[in-house]
Amino acid sequence: MAQTKKGDLADAISTYEKELKEQKNPERKEAFYTDSGIEVKQVYSPLDLEAFDYLEDLGLPGGYPFTRGVRPNMYRGRLFTMRQYAGFGSARDTNKRFRYLLEQGQSGLSVAFDLPTQLGYDSDIPLARGETGKVGVAIDSLQDMEELFSHIPLEQVNTSMTINAPAGIILAMYIALAEKQGVPAKKLKGTIQNDILKEYVARGTYIFPPEASMRLVTDIFAFCAGETPSWNTISISGYHMREAGATAVQEVAFTLANGIAYVEAASRAGLAVDQFAPRLSFFFNAHLNFFEEVAKFRAARKIWAKIMKERFGARDPRSQMLRFHTQTAGCSLTAQQPMVNIIRVAYQALSACLGGTQSLHTNSYDEALALPSEEAVLMALRTQQVLGYELGVTDTADPLGGSYFVENLTREIEERVWDYLEKVDALGGAVKAIEEGFMQREIHQSAYRYQQEVEEGQRTVIGVNKYTGPYEEPGNLLKVDPEVAELQEQKLRELRQRRDGKQVAAALKNLRSAARGDKNLMPFILEAVKSYATLGETCGVLREVFGEYQQQVII
Repeated sequence: MAQTKKGDLADAISTYEKELKEQKNPERKEAFYTDSGIEVKQVYSPLDLEAFDYLEDLGLPGGYPFTRGVRPNMYRGRLFTMRQYAGFGSARDTNKRFRYLLEQGQSGLSVAFDLPTQLGYDSDIPLARGETGKVGVAIDSLQDMEELFSHIPLEQVNTSMTINAPAGIILAMYIALAEKQGVPAKKLKGTIQNDILKEYVARGTYIFPPEASMRLVTDIFAFCAGETPSWNTISISGYHMREAGATAVQEVAFTLANGIAYVEAASRAGLAVDQFAPRLSFFFNAHLNFFEEVAKFRAARKIWAKIMKERFGARDPRSQMLRFHTQTAGCSLTAQQPMVNIIRVAYQALSACLGGTQSLHTNSYDEALALPSEEAVLMALRTQQVLGYELGVTDTADPLGGSYFVENLTREIEERVWDYLEKVDALGGAVKAIEEGFMQREIHQSAYRYQQEVEEGQRTVIGVNKYTGPYEEPGNLLKVDPEVAELQEQKLRELRQRRDGKQVAAALKNLRSAARGDKNLMPFILEAVKSYATLGETCGVLREVFGEYQQQVII
């Protein structure tokens, strides 16, 4: 087959552009842009990929630079893990939801914790009043963890836990529970989020100052490398920054900048990069601009592979791989016409699949109004199952690879991310950039622009500023029983009476002493957890030693 000459192609494109100007129907807008402000042309061709080297820029699935995916056969061998983020009320309530989802074919658990738990407080303090069990499950001690995973064999499930400041304590509870079930820690599989830097940027559930927080993170890296080798020790998260208003480019750039900071901190702590890097994982948002999201995932893999290989000298290919979980965009869900959210979520999930995610959560259509109802969460799970089993999109690796548009967009995102990473490096790294408010200001400005576009009608949101209709709240919304707080308080009173107080006091004393020194804190946290010291008591010792972080006002 004869190949088109470059000059002939250029002439054809020139003719095409002239014909476009003569079209009777004018274009809908003067110019089209992705959410990151990248202009989208009418058509893409090989001319947009000049100097494109297949092996250098793209490669093959499962090989450096991993643009096309982290496994050679991708979903032909193993589908993405299907998770539904769940947690509400008591441990017993959430256990019922977990078991229901597993019966419906969910392949991994994902735990949401309530606000007091995320901030390291027990449910019986005045500050926790009104928040117990509201946005996740209340976990006050190992006793609650035992109820949460009742009749769920830990060696058979892959569990993700969205917890950050008290991540070491929650992980210790999980390990202690496994021991009680007779499951060796080495057999545990799952992920602890453990990403404190993004809390300072976008989410706010921090406890300790950055230096102490980074020590806790790297202590988990070191401990798990020996004790739980199949456990992902961190999920470096761009999701929450995207929810706060970051663009796709900012999401990748700031996530990878934080990743660099964690690798540097672990290296300073004396860990060899190939000792801990294979268990690093990431967490991204699947937003609405479909092709930009696909390109974003591909660019992120390529950039991280280069960072790990060239900046940190990682030799193990597993250290160079960017493995990630994806959640569809909660901020894109609307309270108006909530059933339309099913469509949004389906396309967002498809972009994650085409982008090569390893794990996926699909939001429920009623989440703009309440915690997901059983009906809504089942629909969200079925969305993943249709995507995995019925559409054919999992039958080949990186099906959009080679698309002139997608490859051009991937390269454009990559270049813009590198620009941001250079700026962060110039400020002294991610921690310094956060302390100076650089990331926060960039995200605030993007969020403002996005909202302004919605309010001025430049950006369409179906049911909100276009094709609106009478508001109808769906029925069967989930409501957390207000008695959950009273139940938790009662359980804590009974626990404190039943446990060995001397053993608890000794364990907390040992933890306090270790925190004042430089020993790895995880064995001491594990000792405290096994004595049934509460989350609040254990965090209280660390608060006493490390102090609490006070957020700066960013202008």
